[in-house]
Amino acid sequence: RRRWAMDWQVLTRELSLYLESQVRVGLFGSGVGLSLVLGFGVAYACYYLSSIAKKPQLVASNVRFCRFLEEHCPVVTETYYPTIWCWEGRVQTLLRPFITSRPQVEYRNELIKTADGGQISLDWFDNNDSLYYPDASTRPTVLLLPGLTGTSKESYILHMIHQSESLGYRCVVFNNRGIAGEELLTPRTYCAANTEDLEAVVHHVHDLHPSAPFMAAGVSMGGMLLLNYLGKTGRDTPLMAAAIFSAGWNVFESVESLEKPLNWLLFNYYLTTCLQSSISRHRQMLEKLFDMDLVMKARTVREFDKQFTSVMFGYRTIDDYYEDASPCRKLKSVGIPVLCLNSVDDVFSPGHAIPVETAKQNANVALVLTSCGGHIGFLEGIWPRKCTYMDRVFKQFVQAVFEHGNKIFSM
Repeated sequence: RRRWAMDWQVLTRELSLYLESQVRVGLFGSGVGLSLVLGFGVAYACYYLSSIAKKPQLVASNVRFCRFLEEHCPVVTETYYPTIWCWEGRVQTLLRPFITSRPQVEYRNELIKTADGGQISLDWFDNNDSLYYPDASTRPTVLLLPGLTGTSKESYILHMIHQSESLGYRCVVFNNRGIAGEELLTPRTYCAANTEDLEAVVHHVHDLHPSAPFMAAGVSMGGMLLLNYLGKTGRDTPLMAAAIFSAGWNVFESVESLEKPLNWLLFNYYLTTCLQSSISRHRQMLEKLFDMDLVMKARTVREFDKQFTSVMFGYRTIDDYYEDASPCRKLKSVGIPVLCLNSVDDVFSPGHAIPVETAKQNANVALVLTSCGGHIGFLEGIWPRKCTYMDRVFKQFVQAVFEHGNKIFSM
């Protein structure tokens, strides 16, 4: 309460000084206008500090895991101050790609073959100039999984690499089949439920650097895929730990939320066109198995999945696919430490669908739930170009795992 009062005093004082310097009495005639503006500003600051800026909810049944996070990843226990003019979930989601910077990253590309004759594109950031880990054989490695139609060029991936670079770590980005410019060699792409490609990538990276500490981070669908993989493998994985950001926990709830009129207009239709665009380049290969004209007529993600994704991976119905793709069903089986960040105002992953009770049943799982942040938003600061709350959670947790992980691996 004392902290809130101090925040309120500081914010209102700064707002008053700013208004006094920028808004002159002459502009409003008698000065009444200045009083109204100042009054509104104070009221807004009061509302922001009492209802918007809040500490995240940390859900974890394991006391040792909680203490580990409090000591080595303190950002998950601190008040999150969303950008004061941009805190609503939809607005954060829409603006993040345009506001945040795009750090320069030079990749080394590698194409690896799969058992079915396909290929996967990996983009490596080797960080050979690492001062902390000059020996490449033991340099900690972070595997990054982008979202549904995302690649290594996404701004949130670039920021994760930028954070990792400063810590001396190596990164490798797993681009889903056919997304990053490589050709499809077989009529198969990817989905959130099928973990075969991810399993191949995890073992490939580990085989290349068997002595290097190894963990993964997944964003949106990348997080769903990573969770489904971890639920399938349990402790039988080379990964030490994982970080999950803005995962859609229950696909049924996610598509229902995205089909609400405003959400369809803002997100669903655009996302569907992105999915269609991602496969149109491979139309000649995919036409061997699909009615591509019908697929290209889809106007929602659900329609696309019904005509394309669920069929490609052999599901009898779209409901069967959505059930298998929902990470909430596999959370109990996760066998390594996992930190999951979600905002409860994320229209892609509604707050009521986050499996809080299930998470409490697994000592390896910790949920961090913010009241604001949207989908891969988590903007903070007056002009949030360089670093988001999500970036800070990523950096602190990755560093905690690599530098102090022995404290949680014996849980």
